[in-house]
Amino acid sequence: MIFDKIHQFNFPTAIRFGAGAVKELPAYLAKNNLKAPLIVTDPTIAQLPFFKGIIADLSSKNIAVEVFSDIHKNPVKSDVYKGCEAWDATNRDSIIGIGGGAALDVARAIVLRVNHREDLFKYDDLIGGDIYVTNDVPHFITIPTTSGTGSEVGRSAIIADDETHQKKILFSPKLMAQIVFADPELTMDLPPFITAATGMDALTHNMEAYLAKNFHPMCDGIALEGISLIKDSLVQATNHPDLASRSKMLMASMMGAIAFQKGLGVVHSLAHPLSSLLDTHHGLANAVNIPYGMQFNIAGFEDRFKKIAIALDLQEQSGDAVVKYLFDLNSKVNIPHKLSDIGVKNEHIETLADLAFADFAHPNNPKPVSREDFKQLYLSAL
Repeated sequence: MIFDKIHQFNFPTAIRFGAGAVKELPAYLAKNNLKAPLIVTDPTIAQLPFFKGIIADLSSKNIAVEVFSDIHKNPVKSDVYKGCEAWDATNRDSIIGIGGGAALDVARAIVLRVNHREDLFKYDDLIGGDIYVTNDVPHFITIPTTSGTGSEVGRSAIIADDETHQKKILFSPKLMAQIVFADPELTMDLPPFITAATGMDALTHNMEAYLAKNFHPMCDGIALEGISLIKDSLVQATNHPDLASRSKMLMASMMGAIAFQKGLGVVHSLAHPLSSLLDTHHGLANAVNIPYGMQFNIAGFEDRFKKIAIALDLQEQSGDAVVKYLFDLNSKVNIPHKLSDIGVKNEHIETLADLAFADFAHPNNPKPVSREDFKQLYLSAL
């Protein structure tokens, strides 16, 4: 991978990838006659120097920017409604999502809601709501600042119910960004914890997509290459970041998001309830759970784990070696091995098991997962 130039490739979203790519944003807006974007981000990013630099650059070129950043780290429906109120009140012509998964999910959900004003969860893909996504949507641009969810290249947003904490999927090809500016320089100042947690999220996407039971050989190939890139770069990006490691992680993150259109699995169903019930960072939840979820999946799928072991360049090409690698990797990036270390208690287990069993991800796991399986996995990880 060449790091000293900006590349363009389409899959199918147009992606401008490379150091300095975000500097092309003002010219892109001008070319498309967009003068009043709503920029959706999170409260932390809104205060960072690089973000303020983007806003200043746009303002200097007579682009009237409105920033909406009033969102939770695990997005909820009310975040989307407030963002749409900001759109209505300020006469916008486009939406730019800047941030990690939370900001990009909220941005994408606002894109949907602008011209689809019935209850947001009517459009939940899990109940066939995508058929109601029939109207046009605003021009949508994404700019990732983490290497985790890969939401910048996605077609869906995961938003939780404020009251029940259950996560819903809003999906439509209409929700894909017109262009992605993937600039690894924007990830250079991420603190080690966020780098590690989001990086383990990207690894989980790639591994679970490869194991998912649906047939999609192209996603399989992308997932294996994503795993290989993360093997080469996550420890470096976390502990001693440089442009090469940050670039590989940003690419692997996008690859994971492309690959998981094939499906996810047990690890995400273990992780989602931790975020909705206990407000755990999604990447951290995946990171702690992935060794246990992978161990659960080995029996019957040894051939798949052999391919993963080869992608990780392990001497022993087995599922057990993959699990050991995951525990070791967590240690190298300072992720704990136990749920008790991130605030999970015995009294949470029954509710977590209920939420995990109700989650949308595990039906694509290579083997069935019962509620009792989820309970035992949580107890093993506790």
